[in-house]
Amino acid sequence: MDTTQALAKLKALVNTSLHYTKDVYDRERLEEMKEILLELSQNLTSYSEDELEAFFNEDLGYVTPKVDVRAVVFEDNRLLLVKEKAEGRWSLPGGWADVGYSPAEIAQKEVREESGLEVLPLQLFKLVDKAKHPYPKSLNYVYKLFFYCEAKTFEVQPGLETSEARFFSREEVVNLQNISEDRNTRDDLLDAFEFHEHPTAGAKFDHVQ
Repeated sequence: MDTTQALAKLKALVNTSLHYTKDVYDRERLEEMKEILLELSQNLTSYSEDELEAFFNEDLGYVTPKVDVRAVVFEDNRLLLVKEKAEGRWSLPGGWADVGYSPAEIAQKEVREESGLEVLPLQLFKLVDKAKHPYPKSLNYVYKLFFYCEAKTFEVQPGLETSEARFFSREEVVNLQNISEDRNTRDDLLDAFEFHEHPTAGAKFDHVQ
């Protein structure tokens, strides 16, 4: 476990304990621990003070992993990617799961909002623990869900958070330099091509030893 993951896990334990404790003295000690963890995070990570303040105060109740949903959409043998305005990098359409929507509904909604396409999610083909794969380090503990979707329309147009949306061939993806690896790695994109060409019945996931 690296430093960022360790700090995130300690924060989750402290926030969960704060939610359940009934003892005023325990609460004082836990609040002090939380302040120390925030200071350690400022010294040991590259996150800004505002980012860390938001992270340490966002969880209420029992702390659980966040869920990131990504949609895989093909036109023939070309994969849909969108370019995020925030960083100018390409990724599969998607985002954090919202309360009130199923994961498949999130996939459908994100494709519509980020590319203008209407899709039908057909299968969850990949579910991974972000911390167990070579994504950039993150204070959030994240599960990533990838849905294979059927496109109902093919006229793409960017949305409020995206500057471009278009379909890429496998060769273009292999040579693509500005991939948003926090959202999806190149391996995720190549796994999408593999599933498109050779569909399987079950989802790919992190196996237990």
